[in-house]
Amino acid sequence: MSRNKNKKPQPILTDLAITQIAAEGKTIARHPDGRVIFVEGGVPGDVVDVQVLKSKKDYVEAKVVTVKQASPDRVTPFCTHFGVCGGCKWQQLDYPKQAAYKQQLTEEAFKRIGKLDFPPLLPIIAANPTQYYRNKLEFTFSNKRWLSKEDFNNGIPLENRDALGFHIPGMFDKIVDIDHCYLQPDPSNQIRNSVRQYALEHQLSFYDVKQHTGFLRNLIVRTSTLGELMVIISFGENNASEIENLLSFLLQQLPQITSLHYVVNLKLNDTLFDQDIITYSGRGFIYEKLEGLRFKISPKSFFQTNTLQALKLYQTTRSFAQLKPTDTVYDLYTGTGSIGIFVAKYCKKVVGIEEISAAIEDARYNAQLNGVENTHFYAGDVKKLLTQQLVAEHGTPDVLITDPPRAGMHADVVQTILDLAPKRIVYVSCNPATQARDLQLLSAKYDIIQVQPVDMFPHTFHIENVAELYLKATN
Repeated sequence: MSRNKNKKPQPILTDLAITQIAAEGKTIARHPDGRVIFVEGGVPGDVVDVQVLKSKKDYVEAKVVTVKQASPDRVTPFCTHFGVCGGCKWQQLDYPKQAAYKQQLTEEAFKRIGKLDFPPLLPIIAANPTQYYRNKLEFTFSNKRWLSKEDFNNGIPLENRDALGFHIPGMFDKIVDIDHCYLQPDPSNQIRNSVRQYALEHQLSFYDVKQHTGFLRNLIVRTSTLGELMVIISFGENNASEIENLLSFLLQQLPQITSLHYVVNLKLNDTLFDQDIITYSGRGFIYEKLEGLRFKISPKSFFQTNTLQALKLYQTTRSFAQLKPTDTVYDLYTGTGSIGIFVAKYCKKVVGIEEISAAIEDARYNAQLNGVENTHFYAGDVKKLLTQQLVAEHGTPDVLITDPPRAGMHADVVQTILDLAPKRIVYVSCNPATQARDLQLLSAKYDIIQVQPVDMFPHTFHIENVAELYLKATN
């Protein structure tokens, strides 16, 4: 375990009052000298002792080490891995308060970053359930299991380091070995634990990310509300017999696996978009269903990871679009076409653009699967494909739906939208900060009509947000 024993420890600050929530799940206290302290693990209303992590001229970063007086909103985390694993960082906060703070942070982003004029936010659409809600999880194999102080105190042998789980925050080579995860429904835990036990019993090597060696790299589990199950195992060595043995064992243990895949990834990174994923058993994909529409999910497909909340997100998007049968809709960053197909029967046509070509293949398949004939999907960079040539072919959009990645839209895309001037824009975002930035640019021509936060990720600080914009009247 590579820890710098000579590094001087940062000070402990005592009896600090946590006063408010901040971005990225942190909370705020005040240093005795007046500086703002961004605190990990706090809850507004707590009185805590904190360990300083970083001390700058204008602010301090710290983490809670002792709760002297608990906030009324503090609850006991339900997961034994809380505080070590990088996920579910808000488990210590009562869920209704989580939802309220997400709404507050969205509103603050619109005010502080976008400096926008907007109506009161609609009440956040809270998640239900708040556990076992994800349809996709990716676990990492590592020969560098994170050892806690308890492990050292209990005399765990240092050579016993194989792990299958999640990354320790800020440590690319350290993995916390996950026993039970509350993010994905059964049989996700059984799959992970069975694979790990088999690997240990058969002395299969776990990946060493520094040396780029080892047989087992990653395990991906995808589920659907239709009861279908996909498993993908990524291997760091092309050992055909061991691959066959492990996959055969997995099918014997869990015959309900609908779609079993593997990939031999000899690259230095874990991304699979440029790899050949081989179907070992079953279909090459699984199906998901939303409001009577079926969607094909292949190993490389993007699909909203909270299916039940995705339905509410799409319903909100469709409602905000206020579609008419004569409308032409442009769907930017369409992914596998799920939003475009979801709204297609309410309008004249949908034109979807997405950079990942495999996703566009799925979008076209999904349209055909559902008998949707008024969609047109294009693969390529949005800022390069959203051109006058496309408009000449399909017409100026009456409604534009955009669902960009966390970084938001490129400034060129925003300018093109302003030039096209669709009557209505529905902006779906997984990052209210970049959404606020983009809306500030769009405010040159658009008014914000409605804003609807949707909680897709309970026990995290992440939030989806939908904004409806309408073209300003011209004199």
